[in-house]
Amino acid sequence: MNIILLSGGSGKRLWPLSNDIRSKQFIKIFKTEDGGYESMVQRVYHQLRRVDANAAITVATSKTQVSSIRNQLDDDVGISVEPCRRDTFPAIALATAYLHDVQGVSENESVVVCPVDPYVEDDYFVMLKKLGEQADKGKAKLVLMGIEPTYPSEKYGYIIPENKNEISRVSTFKEKPDVETAKKYISQGALWNGGIFAYKLKYVLDKAHELIDFIDYNDLFSKYNTLTKISFDYAVVEKETEIQVMRFVGEWKDIGTWNTLTESMAETCIGDTMMNDRCSNVHIINELNVPVLAMGLHDVVISASPEGILVSDKEQSSYIKSFVDKIDQQIMFAEKSWGSFRVLDFEHDSLTIKVTLNPGHCMNYHSHSNRDEVWTVICGNGRTIVDGAEKTVETGDVITMPVGSRHTIIADTELKVIEVQTGKISVHDKQKYPFMFVKD
Repeated sequence: MNIILLSGGSGKRLWPLSNDIRSKQFIKIFKTEDGGYESMVQRVYHQLRRVDANAAITVATSKTQVSSIRNQLDDDVGISVEPCRRDTFPAIALATAYLHDVQGVSENESVVVCPVDPYVEDDYFVMLKKLGEQADKGKAKLVLMGIEPTYPSEKYGYIIPENKNEISRVSTFKEKPDVETAKKYISQGALWNGGIFAYKLKYVLDKAHELIDFIDYNDLFSKYNTLTKISFDYAVVEKETEIQVMRFVGEWKDIGTWNTLTESMAETCIGDTMMNDRCSNVHIINELNVPVLAMGLHDVVISASPEGILVSDKEQSSYIKSFVDKIDQQIMFAEKSWGSFRVLDFEHDSLTIKVTLNPGHCMNYHSHSNRDEVWTVICGNGRTIVDGAEKTVETGDVITMPVGSRHTIIADTELKVIEVQTGKISVHDKQKYPFMFVKD
C-alpha cells in the first residue's frame, strides 16, 4: 500500500502544548503498552505498520515539521516537503510527483491519502487497504471513504451515495451545513467526508499537469510558491463524475480541540498533577517541573507548558484560537531531527536553553555571526568539534564557542546540555557547513 499522510496546521486550538513548530499531531499524550506516551502521528504510524508492515508511507508536510517527523518516526518514512502552504491540492500533487519521480512508484499503482491525526482503531487502517484495492480495480477515478455519522455535525462536508451498499457511486456532495440541514442529509443516507480517498497515481499526476504547468517533481517544487491555493475537493473531487464511496462504520474522531482530545485520553492526569475528590470531568496535562493542583473543579481542562498555561471550561476551549492568534512570543519548546530543546530563560541579549540530543545524533556543523555560545554538559557522554578540533566531553565539561567559530556536538549516549547564547539573538543567525558525521 502506498499511503500519503497529510500533516499540516499549527494546531493552535491545542495551545499551549502546540505552537508553530510543534503541531498538535506531535504532542505525546496517548498512553502506550509500555507505560510511555506517543503522539497522534506515532499512533497512526504504528497502527498502519500493524495492518500492513510493508506499506510505503510518505508524509506530506511543511518544512517546519520535518524535524519533528524525523525525530518521532522511522527513517524509512518518505517526506514530501512543501516549501510553503498552498492547501491540499498542491500538497497532494507535489507528494504524488514525489512518489513517481523520487520514489519510483509506477503510474499504475494506487495511492491512499488521509490526514495524519485521526483517532481511530485498527479497523480504519484495514479499510484504507481496501480503499487502495478498490482503486486498483479501476471502476472509478476516485474512491472515497465515507464515514457513518454519529451526530449531525457542522464541521464536515457530506457525501450522499446512490445507495446503502458498502461500495456505491456518489450521487452528490454537500458543503458543511448547519445542524438542521445536517439532520436532513443524514436522513438521506449521507456520510461524513473526512478527506480520505484513493486513486491510481497516473490519475492525479495527469490532473496536476492539466492544472499546473510543470515538468517533473523538481520543477513543481521550484515553482511551488507561485501556485494557487486550492483544496483537493474544489480542484478535483467536485468536478469528477467517476467516483465511488466506501462506507466506514467504526470509531473515527477528528481531534482538533481540547474537548475532543480529552475524550480520547486514557488518563485524566499527565505530568506532576493532583486533584481532590471534588473534581469531576477534569483533565490536567502538565509539562512543567512544578506541580499543578486542581480542587473542586468540573468540566475543566488545565494544560501547562513552557508556552503558557490554559485553564478552561471544556466547551469554551473550542474558542481558543482567536486568543492564541494574539500571542507573539519566543518558541519555548521544539523537537529537532537530533533531539529537542526547551527555553529556560530569555532576555534581550541572552538566551538559555536545555538541549537534549538522542544517542547517535548530532547538530549541524554551523557558526553564528552575532553571538557567542557556551555549552555545559549536565548529563551523558559525547564529542564536540570546534573549528575542526574534536574533543570528548562528559558531565561537567564546559565548551566555549566564540562568534564565528564552527561547531557541533555529537551524542554517544543521550546527552543533555545547557546552552547559553549572548549577543544579538536571532534564529536567522546560523551558517551551516558540510560535515561528515561518522557514528562510533
